Amino acid sequence: MRDASQRCIEVVTAAGGSLTGDGRLLIPREVCEGALADAGRGFKLYAQDPDHDLDPSGRRIHLGTSGAAVHMVDSETREVRDSHLIDLYNMARLADRLPNIHMFQRTVVARDILDPFEMDLNTAYACLSGTRKHVGTSFANAGNLAAGIRLMHMVAGGEDAFRDRPFLCVSTCFVVPPLKFAEDALAVIEVCCDHGVPLKLVSAGQAGATSPAALAGAVAQQTAEVLAGLVYVNLLRPGHPALFGALPFVSDLRTGAMSGGSAEQGLLMAACAQMAQHYAIPCAVSAGMTDSKMPDFQAGYEKGCTELLSALAGANLIYEAAGMYGSLLACSLESFVLDNDLIGAVMRATRGIEVSEATLSFETVRDVCIDGPGHFLGHPQTMERMQSDYYYPHLGDRSTPQEWRDNGAGDLLARARDRTRALLAKPKPGHIPPDVDRAIRAAFPIRLPG
Repeated sequence: MRDASQRCIEVVTAAGGSLTGDGRLLIPREVCEGALADAGRGFKLYAQDPDHDLDPSGRRIHLGTSGAAVHMVDSETREVRDSHLIDLYNMARLADRLPNIHMFQRTVVARDILDPFEMDLNTAYACLSGTRKHVGTSFANAGNLAAGIRLMHMVAGGEDAFRDRPFLCVSTCFVVPPLKFAEDALAVIEVCCDHGVPLKLVSAGQAGATSPAALAGAVAQQTAEVLAGLVYVNLLRPGHPALFGALPFVSDLRTGAMSGGSAEQGLLMAACAQMAQHYAIPCAVSAGMTDSKMPDFQAGYEKGCTELLSALAGANLIYEAAGMYGSLLACSLESFVLDNDLIGAVMRATRGIEVSEATLSFETVRDVCIDGPGHFLGHPQTMERMQSDYYYPHLGDRSTPQEWRDNGAGDLLARARDRTRALLAKPKPGHIPPDVDRAIRAAFPIRLPG
């Protein structure tokens, strides 16, 4: 790896690494294997409300949000505008109320805040105040993060309370592919390790541009880069909670543009999930990053394909699964309720089919065919299983064409917009007590309206 910080060089070389004459830090196999042996496993990602705590171990699957979109899209007017802090807060509020969105990481950049320090602090607080679920965000540098940690301590009720239940994960792109460290992000890793803040270690090369066009090569490079981060984390603080965030993105090789909704994107994320499963380290991947600009047919099939591939491969945490459009450049409020339906279907698919003496239904078939009416409607097993075995979408329309016509020929997007407005019309979250909110606003330049 090139461009390691001085502290990183000292820590890694003291453990058995070496530095070449041209400044490349070499990490030998035995140092990697030692870090993998020490790596954090079995940790939880806590929420402000314990009912929303996440367990990313084994093959447990969770889907949520992420991204750094700079635009908002309106499916009704087809307008595109800059994203603002209030948009981020409203998305956190939607995620809080939608049951299939399991965590909320920052989705949009607050482009109405120009100062980087204020943007980082306001982004964190908009997420934390908008939802009780587990939250993720990023910080531009260690100084901004240090202030963010003070804010987290105030929300938690003190440093010890936060260390016991750290409800925010810091996402850090500590690599500039190919095979270079980002020095500011290494400092962020160090602060997180010092203060017990969970990390999402992200390497996000673009196949054909900053990682190999061959898909296996893209996975190999991103895996190596994330392993370099895990080595550093576990030399600093063995067992520190850190997610394996190998995220190779896809280029449309005809143009060089990112193609987040491609079939290759789903394959790459599935492969990275399998690599993390190989190492038995909780992983984070990205799926649902449609190239479409609107909630349309293209968005539906791209989101469904990439999210399902990642989930079936055993990805513990699937980010960007709700709200994202335009290859991560734009976000949509009503897509949160649409994607909530999709995520529910993905989760049902990953649960699979329970096979047992009871579910094979021999006695039920006997009851119906020999002693019963010849159909299973109304059978006790049917009534019992209709909730446990089947998923019912909140918005999806399963009526007949004639029923649909007679009911006004409603449009899915119109229903989604109505549902979004109804959710945002509900009272704002109040999980951060008013006195704590006032103290935070006195201590930091919070721009979110009270």
